Amino acid sequence: MESDRNLNSQPEKEKQEPVGLLQEIILTLKIFFVATITSIYRFFIPPKRKSVNGEIVLITGSGSGMGRQLAVEFGKLGAILVLWDIDETSNFQTAEIIRQNGSKCYTYKCNVGSREEIYHVGKQVKEEVGEVTYLINNAGVVTGKRLVNCPDHMIERTFNVNLLAYFWTVKCFLPSMMMNNHGHIVNIASSTGLVGLNKLVDYSATKIWYCRLVFSGYNGIHTTLVCPSFVKTGMFEGCEMRFPWVIPPLDKKKTVDRIMQAILTNQHMLCIPKLIYFFAFLKTILPVAAFCEICRFFGSATFMDTYKGRDLPSPQTDLGTDTPSSDYINGFRDVTREINGKVKTT
Repeated sequence: MESDRNLNSQPEKEKQEPVGLLQEIILTLKIFFVATITSIYRFFIPPKRKSVNGEIVLITGSGSGMGRQLAVEFGKLGAILVLWDIDETSNFQTAEIIRQNGSKCYTYKCNVGSREEIYHVGKQVKEEVGEVTYLINNAGVVTGKRLVNCPDHMIERTFNVNLLAYFWTVKCFLPSMMMNNHGHIVNIASSTGLVGLNKLVDYSATKIWYCRLVFSGYNGIHTTLVCPSFVKTGMFEGCEMRFPWVIPPLDKKKTVDRIMQAILTNQHMLCIPKLIYFFAFLKTILPVAAFCEICRFFGSATFMDTYKGRDLPSPQTDLGTDTPSSDYINGFRDVTREINGKVKTT
């Protein structure tokens, strides 16, 4: 009797599977076309900007550059700022600007290159300020050396600050966002993650466009991925574009204004300038050699030749490591030194 029932249920199950698959295909196509049409519509008519008044906004790398400008803009909108930076002096200067505008902020010294420090300072923020609702992962460092000439500890530092820190901050503050189904996480990446540049091997590797976070079942938590090209801040001081009239250096204030617009309208991804979208498309359809030639033509090999950058904390004070010999770095001879009166660059 039982075996007969099992035999009868077998064909019914086989009939239901194609029906269920067909329904899923129809639903997928429906969502696809609705999302595409909505995106095109929003390109011309952006949605209404949301309010951040009273939101607790944590910004890493807030002591200068885009981090400072983002803090100022959020402060103007009534947000409560939590400022993280390894440089206390510059972070206090940011706080002073915000307080002069009548906004509320808290400053913390935090080396985001240290997982333990992120968790420790994060706990302090929760106890002293409250649960963070907006997390802006902005901190970053640049080494600006060829791979074989870059000390190991500086490569590790780049990955710790530019990439791993983003994981630790999200792990620290996401649980409370999920509990309240409310929050926004912003990751500042870079177009260099799309195009590997000379003397930016480690930096580009940490900026390969962080996967956009999707939280199933939490429609109140939003994410924004920002991929700008060269912004005129101290980080890339001295660098020059080969064709600035095609890909111009970005003005800090205008760039931050566009980032704020993306955050306040829950835009998933923002590339600045829009030409970066086109480069991303080309990378997916062109042969590798063809795409590399386009990158070379636009100056990917020469962009960092005039790099000066901003002063970074010394390795001894920051990571407790010894400075390598000027002649040998990680066992490799510095191939950019003069050999027989001529400079070799390999």
